[in-house]
Amino acid sequence: MKLDKKCIVITGGTSGIGYELAKYLNLDNEVIVISRSTSKLNKLAHELEGLVTFQADLSKLEDIEDVTDAIVKRFESIDVLVNNAAVQYTPTFLDDEFRYENIAHEITLNFTSVCNLTYLLLPALLHNHKAAILNINSGLALAPKTSSSVYCATKGALNIFSQSLRHQLEKTNISVQQVFLELVDTSMTTGRGKNKMSPETAAKHIIHGIEHDIPDHDIGKVKLLRLLLRLAPSIAQNIMKKF
Repeated sequence: MKLDKKCIVITGGTSGIGYELAKYLNLDNEVIVISRSTSKLNKLAHELEGLVTFQADLSKLEDIEDVTDAIVKRFESIDVLVNNAAVQYTPTFLDDEFRYENIAHEITLNFTSVCNLTYLLLPALLHNHKAAILNINSGLALAPKTSSSVYCATKGALNIFSQSLRHQLEKTNISVQQVFLELVDTSMTTGRGKNKMSPETAAKHIIHGIEHDIPDHDIGKVKLLRLLLRLAPSIAQNIMKKF
């Protein structure tokens, strides 16, 4: 799919990878960004001429329903839905910093909101020309690390959801794609890891994957992880355990 003159919805588009996607895609498309922060949305709309913004906290189901209703009423059809918004809490269940209330928040934002957005925007995606749903995933969906167990679980669930949804929609105009990212230098990964991929590079790879209709797009070190999981799964698991 050539990303030109398309209507594209991006969640979590005010920073990191989502911001870079919005910046690149806004040049030749109608881009709609959903984010929780009104101030960041206003700043983004001022920076990127023509960008459309909607405020919603995607960890709240009522916000998801309200924002999708507003989008469907305003736009006749959508060509691409990019489910990018996510949060990661790193404390283990044994750590004093672990917060019980973060469990539901993390699951809702990272996984439930993707399912809900997909269903509620599906009528706008089902039209007579090519459309795509892209779920931003992680190498942690393939092999978990020790910390962030809930985050790892949501990414594993997103992987299975994406595959099943692909089966459901295979006879429609909609392709369901995933991108599996290595560690990217965003606010989520501050203080963790070295030699991280820049969000600009990640965004360019993601756009390439959409345009070339790559179903499961492994980026950077995830290619090596996928190979190790086939050839030496125990080694791959141990590497990721210490990640």
